[in-house]
Amino acid sequence: MNYRIREMNAGDIPAVQKVAEISWNDTYKDIIPLEIQQRFLSSAYNDEMMLKRLEASRLYIAETDGIIAGFANFSKVKEEGEVELGALYLLPEHQGKGAGTLLLNKGAEAVKDIKKIYINVEKENQKGINFYHAKGFKAVSEFQDDLFGHMTYMKRMVLIIRSMQPL
Repeated sequence: MNYRIREMNAGDIPAVQKVAEISWNDTYKDIIPLEIQQRFLSSAYNDEMMLKRLEASRLYIAETDGIIAGFANFSKVKEEGEVELGALYLLPEHQGKGAGTLLLNKGAEAVKDIKKIYINVEKENQKGINFYHAKGFKAVSEFQDDLFGHMTYMKRMVLIIRSMQPL
């Protein structure tokens, strides 16, 4: 498939919210209870939070045939050249087709003076961990996180950017 990567705008919010919901429900169906997923999504992806994300971070969309197939959310660069990849979600039918790599590359290329990209991944999210490992991310730590009363077990990973070569 051919994907076009572009910056997100406010008009994309409903489609991005839908991608987040479908992706979370698919990825975490056997890991995080649905009620907890819904609480997280309504908190982190409501209209107000999405507008704040647009102001405070960099969001990119993967589009194909007029459909938003996925998105990525990168923080602004910190003094040390570090960036957080807060989200990289794709609709299940678009996973493994190159859109995730294009989104990751766009974020790495668009951010000046970037030295490291960090991501937190649920330990049981094997698809996500495999994707990040394939892109060169290395595990640096593990920790527990309380997600609305549900304990998640997270893996913190980092990608060290040596040059602006595509990932």
